[in-house]
Amino acid sequence: MNTRNPTAPLSAAASAPSGLTGLIGAGVELMSRIPHSLVALIGRFAVAGVFWRSGQTKVDGLSIDLVEGNFQLGWPRLSANAVDLFREEYQLPVLPPELGALLAATGEHLLPLLLLVGLGTRFAALGLLVMTLVIQLLVYPGAWAVHGTWAAVLLWLMMRGAGAVSLDHLIERRA
Repeated sequence: MNTRNPTAPLSAAASAPSGLTGLIGAGVELMSRIPHSLVALIGRFAVAGVFWRSGQTKVDGLSIDLVEGNFQLGWPRLSANAVDLFREEYQLPVLPPELGALLAATGEHLLPLLLLVGLGTRFAALGLLVMTLVIQLLVYPGAWAVHGTWAAVLLWLMMRGAGAVSLDHLIERRA
């Protein structure tokens, strides 16, 4: 606003921030244009990879390596190591080790697959967030930084959905 004449418009040059303020503003504007779909896709794949790899340690007979592209399929069954892990290290207070290992292995395979294809993304993210909270509160309370990162991504997916590169988006467009 012009102090001599409050109703006179400022020139474009006078109203545009300059120097460092202008550079910061331009950077913020550029960053605000990062598409949600890109963030969601990266988040979906990153979190899915973490949980999938953990699930792979709990079963024998099913092997899909998302990074290397290796695929081996047999009838999956809980590994003895998984049950021992739940019996000795995880020690969930409510579940017997066999059931805990089975639920974890199932969740760590099914929910990441749903995230990868973007189907039921908000609910798959909710399931993985519950698993993350159990791990944080009952198993590895000192790993809050890692679990907080997972939780932030999962909360973002719950809040905003899978984005355009997903079955959820395709289904929504056809409905």
